[in-house]
Amino acid sequence: MLKTQDIIESIREPIKLTGWAIILGASSGFGAATALSLAKAGMDIIGIHLDRKSTIQNAQDVKNKIEELGKQAIFYNTNAADIEKTEQIIQELKLQIGTKSIRVFLHSLAFGSLKPYIDPDKNMVTKEQLEMTLDVMANSLVYWVQKLFLNDMFMENARIFAMTSIGSSRNWKSYGPVSAAKAALEAHIRQLALELAPYNITANAICAGVTETPALIKIPDNESMIEKAKKYNPHKRLTTPVDVANAIMILSHPASYWITGNTIYVDGGEFLT
Repeated sequence: MLKTQDIIESIREPIKLTGWAIILGASSGFGAATALSLAKAGMDIIGIHLDRKSTIQNAQDVKNKIEELGKQAIFYNTNAADIEKTEQIIQELKLQIGTKSIRVFLHSLAFGSLKPYIDPDKNMVTKEQLEMTLDVMANSLVYWVQKLFLNDMFMENARIFAMTSIGSSRNWKSYGPVSAAKAALEAHIRQLALELAPYNITANAICAGVTETPALIKIPDNESMIEKAKKYNPHKRLTTPVDVANAIMILSHPASYWITGNTIYVDGGEFLT
């Protein structure tokens, strides 16, 4: 997997952006790469991540690199799906950076149950696990956007992005809870796009090709997914977090104001075949 410095060096010549970005899942994968890409383009970054002692250095590395780029970085190591903590963070941000300050909001949370619905040995997903997966990976998008909107945090012409996957319409063993959450996430994006259009705020889902991230490694039989992706992608390689970060950077430009309510594939043509 790419290290922080490798990501910075791989980012294409950035367009110029201003304002703040909130990244849910900022310490690794798509969130980390997007945080660095937007910082290189000129934005200040608010990173929300949940890391234990063994991985907390990842978040610190991303924060340090943002500051080396001359941009501000405010990071919170907390559960982004906790509604009370969400409200607390937003109230703190109102005091620190003021209202009408958020240009980009990215939802890139990958924490859910990977258990089958049906199992003869009864090792099946429980009601609590199913609801937790849906809440973290889909519903938390709505809660964050509601609170940011009601607190007048979005700038004019702001951008909302949510990371989905082809799993929203395809299934693998034990992937059912996450597949359901991704389908719900895309539905949430469409509804937000509809309701936020009068306020000149767009909302789009970003569907990456198979990407080697910490989340992918947790999926059963991920080796087969990687092998197939390399075989069928016209570029004969996997998607990288930087590929996705570059796309989000471009879509964050004010000129992309007419692109909303979509699931945008950033996959190098992987799903053409």
